Amino acid sequence: MSLSKELETRSGAKCELCSCAESLNVYMVEAPNGSEGIVACTICVAQIDNENKIDVNHWRCLNDSIWSTVPAVQVIAWRMLILLKAEGWPQDLLDILYLDEETLAWAKATGIGEDKSDNVIHRDCNGVILEAGDSVVLIKDLPVKGSSMVAKRGTAVRRISLDYENAEYIEGKVDGMQIVIITKYVKKLI
Repeated sequence: MSLSKELETRSGAKCELCSCAESLNVYMVEAPNGSEGIVACTICVAQIDNENKIDVNHWRCLNDSIWSTVPAVQVIAWRMLILLKAEGWPQDLLDILYLDEETLAWAKATGIGEDKSDNVIHRDCNGVILEAGDSVVLIKDLPVKGSSMVAKRGTAVRRISLDYENAEYIEGKVDGMQIVIITKYVKKLI
């Protein structure tokens, strides 16, 4: 039996992450000793492979898939929950998720979940420390590079993400567009 047929049988012809029955693919999860396949829909695959495309609400499906007995599914579920941790609800799922030592080591192998915040500290214009998931307000009109858009002073940016390599940069959505913002032009909302 081919790998795709074997995985289709195991998954019941549904995405092993969100249970979608359409546009299914075999997604290979790199493992310490090769790789293991899971059945995943194109929506899940696109978001796993590109953090900028993540739809937070789509991943509420992990509430069910964290109970999978398939280690590769557990690994992807753990990684996505770690990426979404700033949203609040993923932390609740992480608290109840159990992975054996070997599976947890596999999940952490990509470096996801390592605390990088110790390396770089992001501060707003007043010196207040910014964390992933915080909300900030722009204190100056900012032209957006590569666009004719100007992010206006007073615009609230919710659920920011941090650039762990540069303390001066954060990212957030303004008018539906993901942009990079310089920290000296924002003030943390409390």
